[in-house]
Amino acid sequence: MTDIAKPLARYSPWRRAGDWLLLSGVIAVDPTRQLIVRGFADLPPEARAAAGETGEFSVDARDGAILAQSWFVLDRIRSTLEAAGGRMDQVVRLVQYFKDLDHFPRYARIRHQFFPGEPPASTVVQVSGMLPTPDIVVEVEATAYVPLTPKA
Repeated sequence: MTDIAKPLARYSPWRRAGDWLLLSGVIAVDPTRQLIVRGFADLPPEARAAAGETGEFSVDARDGAILAQSWFVLDRIRSTLEAAGGRMDQVVRLVQYFKDLDHFPRYARIRHQFFPGEPPASTVVQVSGMLPTPDIVVEVEATAYVPLTPKA
């Protein structure tokens, strides 16, 4: 899978505005491979346990989409920030969109792995749908404060 979040259309995955990095909304899609993350099987093998795979079919089938998508989205945010010169601990705000707010507790467990210290300010919103398909259950956008380093 590619490391940074890739747009599905003609827009930038991130933009710098002075000391601020603003990331577009990230969903669990890898457009270069035309892959929509629908469950644990769509994650790299080393990420499945971190995302919460239990090995119990009934549990993994029920929770797999939100847990796998949450891990994928937050990992793409991390990779995108790093490519832009930032770090996850510089994220000051997240806006999280869910098709079902009942998914939030499972997403929050994954989010804690990516933000073990002080969490960013957050907004959580339920929406009726997201692009490109009904399989997408979460989208996250991030804002990070990443001061420009003075040139020597």
